[in-house]
Amino acid sequence: MSTLGNRIALVTGASQGIGRAVALELARRGAHVALAARNIEKLSAVEAEITSAGGTAKAFGLDVASEESIKSGAKAIIGHFGKVEILVNNAGITRDMLSLRLKRADWDDVLTTNLTGAFLLSQAVMSSMVKNRWGRIINITSVVGQMGQAGQANYAASKAGLIGMTKSLARELASRTITVNAVAPGYIETAMTAVLTEEQKKMNAQYIPLGRVGTDAEVAYAVAFLASDEAAYITGHTLDVNGGMHMG
Repeated sequence: MSTLGNRIALVTGASQGIGRAVALELARRGAHVALAARNIEKLSAVEAEITSAGGTAKAFGLDVASEESIKSGAKAIIGHFGKVEILVNNAGITRDMLSLRLKRADWDDVLTTNLTGAFLLSQAVMSSMVKNRWGRIINITSVVGQMGQAGQANYAASKAGLIGMTKSLARELASRTITVNAVAPGYIETAMTAVLTEEQKKMNAQYIPLGRVGTDAEVAYAVAFLASDEAAYITGHTLDVNGGMHMG
């Protein structure tokens, strides 16, 4: 298992689901983790989970839909830990609706949170990485951004945009030993999918060659690999974690 001994990591959307799993895995591998999300109560529970296991973590209230919150949050995190070396842009929302009836506000909310927020937070911690001439930026995109999905034009656009942003930042930051990659989960068992009926789950699974849905831990393993020294020669790449649902 690759270790991340004492690296400083920042994970957004860390209060639940994939973000929580990523934070736990990075901490298990030795990283000191800044936990960021809007729900400070849930974040505090994740912080306690990590610290009780002997890890280091601290919760920070941060709303990636707010430029002011991003700037103040990044400043507080760097002030506490001294720097940010690993950034995982995981926070995201959905506002599903067929395009014919999709409201402009729901388009804007999803793009602002999922794409603009990831860019602004990357921008906010870049100088810390450039100064130390080492960094990892990992953007959590989605198979939907690669394949499209009816009723999710806004979400698909935001996740496809993350892939393009990943490639551009990778080219800009490579000379400073900073890699920028993306992880594209497919159908993952989370609180969002837990509400589906068994029949719906079986229907979704039939489109997955491996015949099952993925776990948030499996996404976390991919993120931890890209954050490690073993992935030092990988940049501008999108790592699919989808059970073969999409092979691009």
